[in-house]
Amino acid sequence: MTQNQTTGRQPVSDWAVGGVVFAAAMLLMNGLFQVIAGLAALINDEYFVVVRGYAFDLDITAWGWIHLILGLVVVGAGIGLLVRASWARVVALIVTVLSAIDNFFFIPYAPFWSLLVIALDVWIIWALTRPNVLQQ
Repeated sequence: MTQNQTTGRQPVSDWAVGGVVFAAAMLLMNGLFQVIAGLAALINDEYFVVVRGYAFDLDITAWGWIHLILGLVVVGAGIGLLVRASWARVVALIVTVLSAIDNFFFIPYAPFWSLLVIALDVWIIWALTRPNVLQQ
C-alpha cells in the first residue's frame, strides 16, 4: 500500500500547498491595501468620488472605517496562515468572503480596484479550501 492509502489522505499537489503560502501573502497585501484605502477615506473625505443614486450609499468616512477594520483583520489572518495557526484557515476564509462582499458594494467608488480585489479573494478562497493542505 502506498502512503496515501494507509493514511486515507488525498494527495496534495505542490500547487495547492504553494497556493496557501501565496494566499497568505495575498491576504497580507490585500489587508494592507484595505488599510491604506481606509486611511485615505478617513483623512480626506474627497479622495473617493461620491456616487449619486447608489442603493448602498454610505458616507465616505463609514467606508473608511469599514476598510480599515477589515484590513487589519485580514492582515491578522494572513499572519496566522504564515505561522500555521490552527484558527487561521477558518478566520481567513471568513474575512476573505467579507472582503469580497465589501468590495462588491464598493465598486461604484473604485471599480477597477474593487473587481481586482474580488478576483484575488476568489482565488484565495479556492486556495484555502483545498483538502488537507494545512495538515502536512
